[in-house]
Amino acid sequence: SIQGALLRMNRSIQSEGTFGIMKNNRWYKRIVRKGMEQVRLEIFLVSIGHNLYKYHNKRLRLKKAA
Repeated sequence: SIQGALLRMNRSIQSEGTFGIMKNNRWYKRIVRKGMEQVRLEIFLVSIGHNLYKYHNKRLRLKKAA
């Protein structure tokens, strides 16, 4: 349906920014592990690193504003 197509398009736009940041700003170009479970682990670790970086910057901004 048209509504489903719009939802899929919106989801792809939202996640595209995060993956672009991870690839360009964090120099993460490709998955080096083999096997589905290892690939999941690698993406999980990269995602944790990305979220910790965002959390750290947010804490610094809040500390600076206070």
